[in-house]
Amino acid sequence: MNFLKNVLATFVGIILFCMVSFFLLLIVGVVAAAGSGGSSKSTKSNSIIKLDLEDVSNDYGGSIYIEDFDYKETNNDGLINVLQAIEYAKTDDKIKGISIENNSSYLGLTQRKAIVDKLNEFKKTGKFVVAYSDFYTQGEYYLASVADTVYMNPMGSIDFKGLASEVLYMKDLQEKTGIKMEVIRHGKYKSAVEPFLQQHMSDENREQLTVLLNSMWDAYVGDVAKNRKISVETLNDIATNLNARNANLALQNKLIDKIAYIDQYQNGIKKALNIKYDDDINEIEILDYINDVNLNIKKISAKDQIAVIFAQGDIKEGEGNVNTIGEGSINRALKAARKNDKIKAVVLRVNSPGGSALTSDIIWREIELTKKVKPVIVSMGDVAASGGYYISCNANKIFAEPGTITGSIGVFGMIPNFKNVAEKFGVNSEVVTTHENALGHSSFKDMSPKYRETVTESIEIIYDTFISRVAEGRKMDKTKVDEIAQGRVWTGTMAKELGLVDELGSLDDAITYAAKLVNSTNYKVSLYPEYKIEIGDLFRKFLGLSVSSVKEEVIKNEIGAENYELLQRMNYIKQSEGVQAMLPYQLNIK
Repeated sequence: MNFLKNVLATFVGIILFCMVSFFLLLIVGVVAAAGSGGSSKSTKSNSIIKLDLEDVSNDYGGSIYIEDFDYKETNNDGLINVLQAIEYAKTDDKIKGISIENNSSYLGLTQRKAIVDKLNEFKKTGKFVVAYSDFYTQGEYYLASVADTVYMNPMGSIDFKGLASEVLYMKDLQEKTGIKMEVIRHGKYKSAVEPFLQQHMSDENREQLTVLLNSMWDAYVGDVAKNRKISVETLNDIATNLNARNANLALQNKLIDKIAYIDQYQNGIKKALNIKYDDDINEIEILDYINDVNLNIKKISAKDQIAVIFAQGDIKEGEGNVNTIGEGSINRALKAARKNDKIKAVVLRVNSPGGSALTSDIIWREIELTKKVKPVIVSMGDVAASGGYYISCNANKIFAEPGTITGSIGVFGMIPNFKNVAEKFGVNSEVVTTHENALGHSSFKDMSPKYRETVTESIEIIYDTFISRVAEGRKMDKTKVDEIAQGRVWTGTMAKELGLVDELGSLDDAITYAAKLVNSTNYKVSLYPEYKIEIGDLFRKFLGLSVSSVKEEVIKNEIGAENYELLQRMNYIKQSEGVQAMLPYQLNIK
């Protein structure tokens, strides 16, 4: 009988193993197909690249692998891939030009600047860049301004009007609803929590926002002035008087070169390609071009490597992923770079508003260990503030773009209190403990003096550690750091003047500097990190992908993409545990 049981158990085990293997292979196949985006398109001769950036949002598309299983997936839809592809196109005989046609993206100011700079390099090879849109937002016009010829629909306009920031204050809302946010902070400019403390903007916050917006606008309008050969004074006058509000005004003020319909624009491209008007244009979208030439880019041989490690998104504890920074993936990448003899230097690309103070310090420590072996250079993207600056401050050298949002050296803790609303609806909370402080804090009771004292103590310790890290890393007096800290936000230009960054420059500039620092003239760039997922995560990803994707799209369509981003931001604050080193707000040029 036992023999039969053992045989049966073995037989069932084999069947289960085969079933699990079959479904796992099926899942891997489906995910791999989805990741590859189907069959790749090849570039034909006499082609143009269509610069459609709608699906490009991160600096790095990300690479994942499954532990204990031979599976790896790399997404080539990051800004870095776009820049590499345009660089390759400079010497690609098949590519004659680039078309920016009705582009719509959510790229930040410094991300757009990186593309603008690369397009200017592309033009110097003698190839053309042209742009067309039915309607230009300020962000999309920034990209279009680099074009040799800028077209616009006869009924179009340019939303060229300057920058503004709107902050909602909710102190009265808390009193009316009974929901209160218990806030403890260090930094008079740490305005991430200000809307919960008062009903009107503080003088300090208004001051920093005014300075910040003007500095960002100066960076933006300065580049547009160079690209269009129009003075900054004239551009400011156009913005003040809305003198690009229709096609005729935009043409009159030289923001565009031609008023035309899309077919006329395409005829212009056909003329540049020296083909008949009845012929089709050979065009390839940028993401398809990336996939087509990616193998050629990877085949470039070099003796040395420069590791570029992307730290992008909110800082949270754990592994992290393409949208969040976790100590797991980042520290593993730093360790791998340290141990790889071919890697001569590390460039940490930071694009983060901050987050968990604890995780920031854990990553800071790993950078300290890496610096003892190889130089670490930081390149700041759109934002490297609060926790994002924490993980940057001890680098050997820091690069930032003029419009990079950085600083925000301060910390806060925010805890919801539902006591009043609970009492309003007849809810009473009773607590039994073994020790006086066993409960810590209840969201249904007033915060005890002891608990507030404990949280305040923690915030003060972290703030002191933060400014000490900055003082040590930047070789500044701690008192001086405290003066420019207090949670205040700066642009890259202002941060350089204050000594918080060393140079104004792009990711390419940081990589070039890193190579020069280690005396390497023959090198290639290796991208990190790889994000580790478990087999169970893959099952959950496969089974829940369609449901979660549909849910996300439904919400986005109902409330709009911008409001969806705000919802995610609020959700992060609600779910965050521990003391936070977080940027007060997000600023996007539309």
